[in-house]
Amino acid sequence: MRRAAVLIAGLAACARIAAPPGGPPDNRPPLLLGTTPESLVVVADFEGPVEFRFNEVVSEGGQPNFGLGTGDLERLVVLSPTTEVPSIGWHRDRITVKPREGWQPNRIYRVELLAGVRDLRNNTGRSSTVVTFSTGAPIPTDSLIGLVVDWSNLRPARNALVEAVLQPDSLVYRTQADSTGRFHFAPLPAGEYVVYGVLDANRNNKRDLRESFDSLRIPASQSLVGELWMFRHDTTEAKIQTASTSDSVTASLSFTGPLDPYQRLPRDSAVVRVLPDSTPVAVEFVLPKLVFDSLMQARREADDSAKRAAQPDSARAARPDSVPPPARDTTRRAPADTAGPRIVGVPRQVTGARKPVQDTTLNQPLKTKPPLFDQLVVRLTERWRDSTRYLIEIHGVRTVSGKPGTARTILTVPPRPPPKPDSAAVADSLKPPVDTTRRDTLGVTLRRHVLPSLRRG
Repeated sequence: MRRAAVLIAGLAACARIAAPPGGPPDNRPPLLLGTTPESLVVVADFEGPVEFRFNEVVSEGGQPNFGLGTGDLERLVVLSPTTEVPSIGWHRDRITVKPREGWQPNRIYRVELLAGVRDLRNNTGRSSTVVTFSTGAPIPTDSLIGLVVDWSNLRPARNALVEAVLQPDSLVYRTQADSTGRFHFAPLPAGEYVVYGVLDANRNNKRDLRESFDSLRIPASQSLVGELWMFRHDTTEAKIQTASTSDSVTASLSFTGPLDPYQRLPRDSAVVRVLPDSTPVAVEFVLPKLVFDSLMQARREADDSAKRAAQPDSARAARPDSVPPPARDTTRRAPADTAGPRIVGVPRQVTGARKPVQDTTLNQPLKTKPPLFDQLVVRLTERWRDSTRYLIEIHGVRTVSGKPGTARTILTVPPRPPPKPDSAAVADSLKPPVDTTRRDTLGVTLRRHVLPSLRRG
């Protein structure tokens, strides 16, 4: 009897339906289940790490997290306020964050997990998560809103780093702009801030030296930051990198960095001397290359329009005045009905419907500020001398950082190339010489045979 019961149980276990192996592939990114602590709470004696819990195992990444800010998970975590790289822990389906100096009392902390968390199948999350909590201070309600722009290309900077330094404590709060360069930084403690927009080239979530940035001081109770135009700051004076002649009276000067786009140099700021006797040469103007190119383009268009106006309209002259021009057809035509046959109970589907107009303003350069430039054009009142060296000095030129100075360079005008030979003369020289020693056989035949027979006849 006991043996029969065991056999029946075995048969029942074999008859149980299990999930088939394989199945459809998992294309969903990791789903955040919760955080510890929750956002917008006050935890006076908080000592543990901030924890992000997921519904599956997440990837630790290929770069390890050694506290240098270069690890894959370290790049995804922005902890504020702190100046150190936080301690990041990976626990399969959990990511923990803790400051290396420990949690400080009566302080507002902000932990942001950026988009980019992946699972073991490389499914990547596209949304970020922010946990804001307090270790004793009241929960803040202030915010900062703005736009970060890369001044080098006049376009919004995607995923740029934003730093808000609270005054006078110098507590640094960090976040990251979205794909359109905009940021909404909230909630933040009340007070005055110095807001930085940083082009984080090495993606370590810190403002490093030699990285392009811009800053604005925002008073307390103000939320709108406006536009932060990032550029590379430099404390040295402007220096000329290369100099070359553009034509017989102009020279193009290239500088090592961008210049102040609001500066316009008078013609006496450029000094040109002939070496070695230092004879001065009169300068007509000094202009940025962008302005010079626009001026020359406008001058060429004006000359072309003047030439077209001076030429007679042959088509108008050939057409009689009594014949009026053809009238314009102003009748409005009904659009072609490209829909299929009308069926009762079935909505009509128009295949030729007009597509909605796409918003392309995000791809257009911003015009709030003028473009940066690093080239100047110097134009003389006389021609450059061949095989001559010139000393060019630009006084009072300012960099984009506002540093004034004098830039100098030596311009060597190359010798004029020799004139090209006449192609017709070259072709004639290549022809074979005419043989003048060859006798006219036809004339000899006529004189010896044909003429005497005619005389005898």
